[in-house]
Amino acid sequence: MKPIALCAALLAIALGCGSSEQKSAAAPPASAPPAAAAPAPQPAPAAAPAPSAAGRDVARGEATYQQLCASCHGMHGAGDGPAAQGLNPKPAHHSDGAYMNALSNEHLFRVIKEGGAAVGKSPAMAPWGGALSDDQIWDVVAYVRTLAVPPYTGPKP
Repeated sequence: MKPIALCAALLAIALGCGSSEQKSAAAPPASAPPAAAAPAPQPAPAAAPAPSAAGRDVARGEATYQQLCASCHGMHGAGDGPAAQGLNPKPAHHSDGAYMNALSNEHLFRVIKEGGAAVGKSPAMAPWGGALSDDQIWDVVAYVRTLAVPPYTGPKP
């Protein structure tokens, strides 16, 4: 029996070890009242949330694109970023209007938020939903729409 108790104690210690951030998130402060039952988790929305009626900030979308997307998709969306050489399949050419203009704004939003695998494309396309807000993603979609040649003439994101 003692070996089992020893293993249980070691396991408890090991699970208790971690960053102070994890510890503080797990235990409420001593002065906090007991927490009520947690609400049931909400399922993820099936479709991309609608863009706001206020419009998109294309300049902010461009800054985000240059910071996060250009390493693979290139500065101007030609799929020629420095990381693209090592990727197979190659990144999408956002400047290819024949391809990009046929995609809906909601599709582009989902690819950016959930990654390529979410839409049957390369899993090398990372999901950015954990790092970007929905508004930031819509701004990137709006910027990507400016890259297409011939220009995109569909609905504004």
